Amino acid sequence: MSKIILITGASSGFGRLTAEALARAGHTVYASMRNTTGRNAPVVGQMAAFSKANGADLRTVEMDVQSQDSVDAAVAKVIDDAGRIDVLVHNAGHMVFGPAEAFTPEQYAQLYDVNVLSTQRVNRAVLPHLRRQREGLLVWVSSSSSAGGTPPYLAPYFGAKAAMDAIAVQYARELSRWGIETSIIVPGAFTSGTNHFAHAGTPADEARAAEYEAGPYAGFGEQVQKAFAEIVPPDVDVSLVADAITKVVDAPFGERPFRVHVDPAQDGADVGFAVLDRLRAEMLHRVGLSKLLKPQVRA
Repeated sequence: MSKIILITGASSGFGRLTAEALARAGHTVYASMRNTTGRNAPVVGQMAAFSKANGADLRTVEMDVQSQDSVDAAVAKVIDDAGRIDVLVHNAGHMVFGPAEAFTPEQYAQLYDVNVLSTQRVNRAVLPHLRRQREGLLVWVSSSSSAGGTPPYLAPYFGAKAAMDAIAVQYARELSRWGIETSIIVPGAFTSGTNHFAHAGTPADEARAAEYEAGPYAGFGEQVQKAFAEIVPPDVDVSLVADAITKVVDAPFGERPFRVHVDPAQDGADVGFAVLDRLRAEMLHRVGLSKLLKPQVRA
């Protein structure tokens, strides 16, 4: 059945690929992004052309996930246009790369705002509609870094993604009685095919970063990127993440997986999360709350 889907951060990367895949699968997709009349105007035009060429229903909507007013306006527009929202995909995010010490506290706060607080802004705008429907799906794009092997120089980003994943898990329990389902997509390292690494932020404290470069960590950033690029299969297709999300959306209600791993580098996150999620589930069983592990089906 066709669904009304809202995706955050859909101008490029996983978000854009997912928007196109879901629209191609027959859903009505609202690809949200900033600056639809400015920097992302070409993307808006390309998505309109995609819709026409593929007989798909891919629409764009202005949304700055760092502004509650912008988020509220975007969600209101989707509701006005489509009458409802069935699926929310939390995809918006930003990466930084460099020695942790060289990033300012303000940079950490900014990164946390984009990767974590943004999900809360969008949830507060969308969830009242899903709760009234007593049915819906939240898809969270997490990161294998939260439970797998991780390289240095990505600490601020990894910290933010771990926080988002932890919040997603708790939201799943607090929404299941409302009939709202949760699936967490866990991509591993995709060193090509997206702008994630190419557009990564750098430390604001350049002098502090220079001390690392002049000391025992000289050339370490290049070493890390080269090492991880070598363990990612050269023919890996970044659209695997979009395909995984599409498969989750198309699955029957109540049968969707809680986690889906898409990790060509096999950093072990599937093992780490299997242990974490089992421990969390067992605790709910111990205290008599195991029914929170599955969404309640509306009678």
